Amino acid sequence: MNYQLIQEVLQLVEKFDLNNTNGGYTEDINGFTRWISDHEKKEDSYSREPDWEGKAEGRSPESVISTLLVHLNRYAKTYSRSAIQDSEFSTQEDFIYLINLKAFGAMTKMELIKKNIQDKPTGMQIINRLIKNGWVTQSDSETDKRSKVIEISPEGLQSLDAQMGKIRLATQIVSGDLSHSEKMQLIRLLNKLDDFHHPIFSQQIDSHELLQKVNATYFTD
Repeated sequence: MNYQLIQEVLQLVEKFDLNNTNGGYTEDINGFTRWISDHEKKEDSYSREPDWEGKAEGRSPESVISTLLVHLNRYAKTYSRSAIQDSEFSTQEDFIYLINLKAFGAMTKMELIKKNIQDKPTGMQIINRLIKNGWVTQSDSETDKRSKVIEISPEGLQSLDAQMGKIRLATQIVSGDLSHSEKMQLIRLLNKLDDFHHPIFSQQIDSHELLQKVNATYFTD
């Protein structure tokens, strides 16, 4: 009896069980064999270098990544605008700021602005709009009297909760038809990019020097 083969099959069954938490495949031999077939197709597609528009003419993968990230950002904004249609929110940033306050609790204005990767003038405009609408309250910081601590108000929670169904639907649509494993892989890659860019952004390097400094620090031997 080929015990090695049995062991490999059992490992595959265990992997199938772990990856099928969303019920995408029936829990029988038909679902198991279909999962194996799909898994092999994905492994094969990942092992091959993808094609892209302009590749034959020398377009770089970095150009494609940058363009696709811009496109995805625009798609996401389109769905977000639909989610807040006919609501009290005027921009997607309004509810994103409230979501952060709800999730992470009270924080200073600058902490909230930095968490949303925005410059101070833009962030202050958003916060002032939230204050004007009564969605957040502000108080003096106990550690730094020069700073204001803001937190989401009951009215802010009510406005956010009234729209969360559509907001969740928009975020679900942005993920498209990615499988669970593809979503996890994408999160890993995007986190890696975020870990690279966030420290650079936090330095607030002047735009005139930004490209040269980043290139000299990270890309010049």
